[in-house]
Amino acid sequence: MSRVNVLVLAGYGLNCDYETSYAFELAGATAKRVHINSLIDGDVKLSDFNVLVFTGGFGWGDDHGAGVVQAVKLGTKLGDKILDFIRRGNLVIGICNGFQAIVNLGLLPGFDNDYATRSLALTFNDCGNFRDGWVHLKVNNLSPCVFTKGLKNIELPIRHGEGKFYSDESTIKRLIENNQVVIQYAMPEGKPANGKFPCNPNGSVKDIAGICDPSGRIFGLMPHPEAYNHFTNHPDWTRHKEYTKRSGENEPNIIPTGILIFKNAVDYFL
Repeated sequence: MSRVNVLVLAGYGLNCDYETSYAFELAGATAKRVHINSLIDGDVKLSDFNVLVFTGGFGWGDDHGAGVVQAVKLGTKLGDKILDFIRRGNLVIGICNGFQAIVNLGLLPGFDNDYATRSLALTFNDCGNFRDGWVHLKVNNLSPCVFTKGLKNIELPIRHGEGKFYSDESTIKRLIENNQVVIQYAMPEGKPANGKFPCNPNGSVKDIAGICDPSGRIFGLMPHPEAYNHFTNHPDWTRHKEYTKRSGENEPNIIPTGILIFKNAVDYFL
């Protein structure tokens, strides 16, 4: 059994918990789906885990804004325990709705060790509708982010209606200067999207798709790494397989990007 224990939040409209647990297990962790109330009631202790995952979905129906109710509930009931979890050197990842929640909690951007002040927003897509597809992403190799070590240009799926990353000019400037901008939406060849739709699917400022705190241990992103856990998840997998076959090559044993992201988290503790 793995020595790396991952807590995957579930309940109240969060709907990616099974995928996320499965992907972390493939990456070598021991993952446990935990209902938010079980954590709040103390039936499950956060201190027993190494990684806390805020999953995707539509928490509380996003009725008061994406990630808002979840942030208020967890901040009120578990705020001190989450901060202690971070101080002890553990990892946190927020995926899509989870990214929205940790931004609302103030866990990001984490300037000056402040994990309680909200200074960012993930708001409605500029295109005015829900986007469900795959995007190209440019990884900042200067970023301290634990989860993206060794990655360069990658592809991941998105599915969101409120994914536009926004903040004031000074905050964006500081994120960039600190190399806390981890991934950005890009063109297929890897060049910056420069806001062009659909490569930038939501109008995010500076094409920002994911950021981390200064330590690199807290990571929030809109794309879904857990949804790329097998090569057949990729929309072009049949074409790639046929190309490999016609070239006379053996089917490459490539680890999907989503698993690599989670494996980096597991390896951090080994």
